[in-house]
Amino acid sequence: MITTITTFNLPEAISLDEARAIFESTAPKYQTFPGLVRKQYMLTEDGKTVGGVYLWKNRADAEALYTEAWREFVRGKYQTEPSVTYFNTPVIVDNVAGVIQRS
Repeated sequence: MITTITTFNLPEAISLDEARAIFESTAPKYQTFPGLVRKQYMLTEDGKTVGGVYLWKNRADAEALYTEAWREFVRGKYQTEPSVTYFNTPVIVDNVAGVIQRS
């Protein structure tokens, strides 16, 4: 499995309620991405940085999302350049399911 972390610095801070509204408006489209297991949206406490933590089945699936079109979408919505970092994810602790998964 692959974990990616995306971050974007915002031109102006936003509140948690503003972030929630923005995130909820984009969340449905992530339900259709092949290989995406989970996405968590993030907002720093000062409201100046947003991002996401994504769990992917493999790197190819992750790379299929982070295209120039995706970067343009982020630039248009947040007026900032996104950062994407890839991590190998060899072990996952899932406390909801009560399992430790090796990938």
